[in-house]
Amino acid sequence: MRRLTLAIERVLPVGILVVAVIGVPVMILSPEGLPRLRGLERELEQVEEESAELRREIDALRGRVERLRDDPTAVERIARDNLGLVRQTEVVFQFPASR
Repeated sequence: MRRLTLAIERVLPVGILVVAVIGVPVMILSPEGLPRLRGLERELEQVEEESAELRREIDALRGRVERLRDDPTAVERIARDNLGLVRQTEVVFQFPASR
């Protein structure tokens, strides 16, 4: 019995070390290992960049909404530029397009 425990005490650590030395590189280099990790890191980077871009766009739109809500000149500018509206006191001249 003493001999068996002595053999287990010597063989078991060496066996575990051999399994680790062989198993770890196999697991790291498998398609579900390091290549997948790198791919997920790239995907995370892209999603974070897209998220930051969308946050900037949302902030810009919020600023525009605030200006439209609070600034009458901003509303007038949009009415003139986008809708082609003019004041009642203004006269509009239209010229033919030059050729």
